[in-house]
Amino acid sequence: MKVKVLLADDEVDFAKTLAERLEMRNLSVTPVFSGKAALEIIEEIDFDVIVLDVLMPETNGIDLLREIKEKTPLTQVIMLTGQATVKNAIEGMKLGAFDFLLKPADIDMLEEKINDAYGIKLRHEERIRKAQIDSIIKERGW
Repeated sequence: MKVKVLLADDEVDFAKTLAERLEMRNLSVTPVFSGKAALEIIEEIDFDVIVLDVLMPETNGIDLLREIKEKTPLTQVIMLTGQATVKNAIEGMKLGAFDFLLKPADIDMLEEKINDAYGIKLRHEERIRKAQIDSIIKERGW
């Protein structure tokens, strides 16, 4: 099964090229070009990892990260930025970002981060399933 990645970046050419390069690495990538589009599509599709630009015209990535984590808390988010600031990195990590990378990110490093983030999501989902099973067993007195 391919990792489902949402790539949200307002730089259309950059996003399309990066999406193509990640697709060639056996990832399923959906590019969107605004924060609004990202929020709309996560209502329809359960992504494993979101690669999110920090600076977009109608919203900043930190606010978008906050909304994403409210809607889909298990989805792992990797923040990308061309103008890294320590403040943004710290804020993003506090809000639950998996990692924070500088643009243009090395494709091998980004792929590795995506796969690591996916592993974290899988482990969280497994712990939730186990807790649900344990609850059912306890409830039924098995």
